[in-house]
Amino acid sequence: MRNLGPVTARRLAELGIADEADLRRIGPVAAYRRLKFADPRGTTLVALYALHGALTDTPWTELSAEVTRELRRAATRPDRGPDEISDLQA
Repeated sequence: MRNLGPVTARRLAELGIADEADLRRIGPVAAYRRLKFADPRGTTLVALYALHGALTDTPWTELSAEVTRELRRAATRPDRGPDEISDLQA
């Protein structure tokens, strides 16, 4: 998938997100939360943007300010845990 290199793909697989279907099922925000929970220092917002871009076939650097703002808002909402399934859909 676009935006996701081998390290990110491995990290996702370790968290039970093995392919595009898994990523679509849980959504980019829940996937980011799982990555962040597993590796807080090594996971940045770029990962969130890359996950969303992977599902929309968009380079993460080309996401609009509105999309990145909504992604950040959804990812930092305090009432959501790392396994939250309801998500900002791609």
